Amino acid sequence: MFFGNDIQNEIVRRRDMREVFTFTIDPADAKDFDDAISFEVISDQDSVVSYQIGVHIADVSYYVKPGTKLDDEAYQRGTSVYLVDRVLPMLPEELCNDKCSLRPGEEKLCMSVVFTMDAEAKVLKYKICRTVIRSDRRLNYEEAQEILDTSRSRDDEMASALTILNELAKKMRAERIANGALTIEQEEVRFKLDKNGFPKEIYFEQPSETHHLIEEFMLLANRTVAKAVGSGRPFVYRVHDLPDSEKLEAVKKFKREAIQTAKRRHRTISEEALNRTMDMLTIRAQAKAVYSTYNIGHYGLAFSHYTHFTSPIRRYPDLMVHRLVEKYILTGKPCSLTREELEEKCEHCSACEQEAAQAERDSIKQFQAMWMKEHEGEVLQGHITSIMDFGFFVQLDESRCEGLVHMMTIEHPEDYILGDEVKVLVVRVDLNKSQIDFELVENA
Repeated sequence: MFFGNDIQNEIVRRRDMREVFTFTIDPADAKDFDDAISFEVISDQDSVVSYQIGVHIADVSYYVKPGTKLDDEAYQRGTSVYLVDRVLPMLPEELCNDKCSLRPGEEKLCMSVVFTMDAEAKVLKYKICRTVIRSDRRLNYEEAQEILDTSRSRDDEMASALTILNELAKKMRAERIANGALTIEQEEVRFKLDKNGFPKEIYFEQPSETHHLIEEFMLLANRTVAKAVGSGRPFVYRVHDLPDSEKLEAVKKFKREAIQTAKRRHRTISEEALNRTMDMLTIRAQAKAVYSTYNIGHYGLAFSHYTHFTSPIRRYPDLMVHRLVEKYILTGKPCSLTREELEEKCEHCSACEQEAAQAERDSIKQFQAMWMKEHEGEVLQGHITSIMDFGFFVQLDESRCEGLVHMMTIEHPEDYILGDEVKVLVVRVDLNKSQIDFELVENA
């Protein structure tokens, strides 16, 4: 149905980048590769070296046309949902894992932003265009990091490209931070499942240099597209309002009081536990990032213009942005939707995103409960991460599973402070509610 287009005729109308060195970096278990990076060194007649770097995004808009049943279904879903044991894709697998996925050795249609950058990571010029690419390599983050770590002992195209791109990404990241961008990073909980779908291992992923590398170039592409569209035309922005000032002040006060209380009681507070709690509270003080036609900037990234352009396989707003880029920048046509109609779509996509995020959180809690069910009756080490009127929440050090110590079971609650190391007994696990109950055993 949606594959009836003449691909070969379409290819000749696009910028041909099939011979440029191109690669993808994604999680090891990813199947939908919606972004690729191309890299080549260029020099002018004065031997001044610069770099041509392409950010290539799967051209989903070529296959998914407005007004079709396929588009209607993608819009209703709004986003792919990534649960622990499965993915609920926004698009049919034939599209997201095959036709649109930027798999190595295959000709693929893309919407691209091609940058010329100097060694200081300054963009000298850029072009937004439709392209055809052929990826040379498919790497996961671990493989890319290993190449980067051993690049000094290697002399190949991949190692050279990653080394230079990493240096450019570091400069862009440093500039963002200097401009006030938030840098809170939380480790991601991952599970290894057995053949029956039960968790046999919990592990954690921290962002590596290669995560930051890809992130910075995706941010650059998103920011560039948003700026290129300019103001005065209906567009889909990714916006992030200022944080709640009272909540931020409460976070600072909370930290001061926790440290002062620890000193009065001659206790050593766990810096790791305190920092994790502070990060959590700081995130809660932030406004939610949403989609809107009204550009108020992105506080968290410290960008005046920002959008989502780089993941149209899994996010409907990116598909809308591709269509608007095609009209505004590539063909000069006006948008067929009014601002009000576009804003309604933005609100719908924001709601879909929040529902998906909640489903993903619930999925993690469910599998954490399944993991802890096997540990009922065991005594484990953890830290107090929050203190409420009804009890203490304790996060276990090894698994990061969190459970509640009910206040009625605590003999002297005034003896405990945030960050305290404690030993807890796993009393019960309710799989239906994904709730874990602990009882304090003794101070660690």
